[in-house]
Amino acid sequence: MDPRRLVAIGTGVGIEVRTGSLEVTLIRVRPGGIHLVGSRSIGGYLERPAAEIGAEYRDFLKGHGYGHLSAAVLLPRREVIVRQLSLPGVAARDLSGAIDLQVDSLHPYGEDPVSYSWRRLGGGNVLFGLVRSSTLDRHRTFFAEAGIAVAAFSFSSAVLYAALRFLATPPPEGLLAAWNNDGEGIEVYGESPARPVFSAEFDLPVERALELAASELRLGPEVRPGVIQDHVPAALNAPSDLEFSRSVLPYSAALVGACPWLAPTVNLLPAPLRATGSRVVYLPTLVLAGLLLLGCCALLVYPRWKDRVYLNGLEAEIHKLEPEARSSASLDRQIELARGRIRLLDEFRGRSKADLEALNELTRLLTPPIWTNQVDLTRDSATISGEADQAAPMLKTIDESPIFAGSEFSVPIARSGSSELFRIRSAREGKR
Repeated sequence: MDPRRLVAIGTGVGIEVRTGSLEVTLIRVRPGGIHLVGSRSIGGYLERPAAEIGAEYRDFLKGHGYGHLSAAVLLPRREVIVRQLSLPGVAARDLSGAIDLQVDSLHPYGEDPVSYSWRRLGGGNVLFGLVRSSTLDRHRTFFAEAGIAVAAFSFSSAVLYAALRFLATPPPEGLLAAWNNDGEGIEVYGESPARPVFSAEFDLPVERALELAASELRLGPEVRPGVIQDHVPAALNAPSDLEFSRSVLPYSAALVGACPWLAPTVNLLPAPLRATGSRVVYLPTLVLAGLLLLGCCALLVYPRWKDRVYLNGLEAEIHKLEPEARSSASLDRQIELARGRIRLLDEFRGRSKADLEALNELTRLLTPPIWTNQVDLTRDSATISGEADQAAPMLKTIDESPIFAGSEFSVPIARSGSSELFRIRSAREGKR
């Protein structure tokens, strides 16, 4: 299935401006095909009041339930100058400037203001259309007075080129068709590998006009002239009383109006003046509004979601590192235990040295005739028992040592002959 059919959704109305009437065609496009909803010829275009014609037009649209649509209007071919420009090597972004530079050479209107538009055809070719601004203003004023909303003013070759490529591909060898242009001449449309688009009016017999067009297009003998309606996408349910040959141009314009994204055309109406009545144009706005709403909801939800993701990731990392953390804590405990043991061993090893220093200090302090019969050393005190000529001065002597402090007699001094018996208790390391 052609993917373009998935977006082939829309409704369009095309109006062809003829000498004495407006030919109106209404179509509905769906992925399943094209439905021709209705067609109407509104006569007295030049004689009747614009408001009366507009009322008849609106009754036609409302009768089918499509009163909101804007029309694609085909201007008379004789009022539009159509050119095919060849601009090989010009970049797409420079096309507009290149065309603007040569507009004055593409029309015979001198200093009169003109309106023009164009579309790319591929291969460096451009389909160009130009109309006098006064002519365009006359038509625009009429449709405004009639209350007919207009989305585009175009011309036959532009809408035919677009319609022939609406969900289809024209024959590669080319095509050629002619029709009577409202009794004012023969209009010819053709395509060929040598010339993407050919459109012209002839005041000649049909056979001679086709010969000249085929020569201009350089068509081979295998391309036989036909009727243009054979090349335009057919409607699924055309009314039996419809003379399709008279409606092929407004039908093509309606295709362009229904799905402009699939069939772009040359629009001579300036962009600020284009009306739109298709509800499809609101679709992008609705989509963007929906996306904006989703974005606002996402902004509200995202921080919580991000925090949850962060916490989940953090918990996963914690869970992954827990064995290593437990191993590290166990190593810390083992190291602390080993340090305690080392301190204990160092302290135990230093006790003998301290005891020897204390004994050595006592030997230095208690010189003969003082003698001891018992020295009891603990970690925080020393108890000395013995005899001396005078025991009382010994307290001061012992306290002057940096190793002992707070010396006192633990029992009263006793006499034994010419000596005094003493028992002194002193704190160790009190002055360190």
